[in-house]
Amino acid sequence: MRERIVIGNWKMNPPTIADAVELARNVANRMPGGVSVGVAPAAIALPAVADALRDANVDVYAQDVHWEERGAFTGQISVSMLRGLAVGTIVGHSEVRRDLGDTDERVAKKLARAVTAGLRPVLCVGESAAEHAAGNASIVVARQIMAAVKEAPRRGLERLVVAYEPIWAIGTGNPATGIWATTLTRAIRAALKQSGLDPEATPVLYGGSVSARSVGEFASAEGIDGALVGGASLDTEEFAAVVRAFA
Repeated sequence: MRERIVIGNWKMNPPTIADAVELARNVANRMPGGVSVGVAPAAIALPAVADALRDANVDVYAQDVHWEERGAFTGQISVSMLRGLAVGTIVGHSEVRRDLGDTDERVAKKLARAVTAGLRPVLCVGESAAEHAAGNASIVVARQIMAAVKEAPRRGLERLVVAYEPIWAIGTGNPATGIWATTLTRAIRAALKQSGLDPEATPVLYGGSVSARSVGEFASAEGIDGALVGGASLDTEEFAAVVRAFA
């Protein structure tokens, strides 16, 4: 049976490091067992949140990472800077693609660097509203999967997590349906198999306006092993409800 995983992506929230520490402690105090729970705080709060969760059963993830070990890359974070702070990192999030110019090639380099460093990569894939309307969702996510894993060493990819996040659902309050998520999960696993990976061993999460109200549909959907949660992860009780749905 695949691992059940729920990760809260805090994005550029909460407003202060002290708030992030308080949120992390509240998460640790309220999470049920039976699910691997993680949080991805803003980079500036990583050390404080990692310290607050050092003895808790909650993992810490980075929201992004650079593909180089060091150098003239203003505002970026290397894998060595994450050592001792995070167990893994998100790569390929649509907001990073949109705002920072990440392409499939850049995502592939980030994923390869993370795997080489022993970090657990959470690879985000998903189609835009236009791609969805054109009926190209499965083609898009398959392309993103195969492009992302091609440069990564096979050893280490056994810990890969894939998060399907349809761009048209993120932050809109209108998630996909469980049936649609299952359909795209099948496309994701087909692409993993085509890439030489074990599709049945790779957890696939759903993300995109996940809430306590909508999570039941995804928790009962075939092939969905957890969630990558945005705004709802900032409310401890709501985040706990999402986690419980997958327990």
